[in-house]
Amino acid sequence: METHERLSAPLVLEYPFTRTTGPVIGAFLTGLREAILLGIKRADGTVLFPPTEYDPQSSESLYEMVEVGQDGTVLTWTWIDKPRDQSPWKQAHALALIQLDQTDTSLLHAVLVDDVKQMITGMRVTTQWRDEREGHINDIEGFIPIEGSGV
Repeated sequence: METHERLSAPLVLEYPFTRTTGPVIGAFLTGLREAILLGIKRADGTVLFPPTEYDPQSSESLYEMVEVGQDGTVLTWTWIDKPRDQSPWKQAHALALIQLDQTDTSLLHAVLVDDVKQMITGMRVTTQWRDEREGHINDIEGFIPIEGSGV
């Protein structure tokens, strides 16, 4: 039986560059660190949240950052009974599309409730911040129901 020598070479996977966050994402992340939510105004006056550097419809550059509300409305949701190992939430929770006040788009985030029976489309929620923030989307721990806002 003929044997063949196996060829091998070391491989180092790296990204030898750095990228700045830029004026839009940098401002958004700084706002998160300070417990402030920032969206960005489009030419037609609507507000995108989370902000993007370019209008997704017109491709125009966007620059005007605006503070948006900490409260919002659940547009739709799904219940996560057993979070996956990779999930930042270890307990059962809802994942919801939430439209914050003073915005025209929604974000996907967790609503931190104990039971699926506490969830309803149209309910009002408010931001729950982590005690220690670093300028990352995870500075928002999740959203919690606003007392007396049941639909």
